[in-house]
Amino acid sequence: METALMNLLLADELNEWDPFHIGGGSYDTEIADAIQAVYALNDEKELAERLQSIYEFSFEEVIPFENCLKVAKKLLIIKNDSSCSL
Repeated sequence: METALMNLLLADELNEWDPFHIGGGSYDTEIADAIQAVYALNDEKELAERLQSIYEFSFEEVIPFENCLKVAKKLLIIKNDSSCSL
C-alpha cells in the first residue's frame, strides 16, 4: 500500500473516532500529529498514551486510556497491513 493511501486510511479512522463529538474535520492538527506517532511507534500502549497526550494538549480534556487504546490498535492494524503488502 502506498504511503499516501495509508495516511488517508489513518486519517479516516481518526476522523471517525471524534472523541469529543465535535464533528469530523475538526481535528486536522491532532490527526497530523497522530499519524506521525503511528509511524514512530509500534507498541499499542505507547501509541495510546501518545494519542491521549496529543488530544489532551489541544482540548485540555483527558480521553480515557481504554478509548485511546482501541483506536491505537486499529491504527497499528492499518500500518501493519500496509507494510505487509509492500
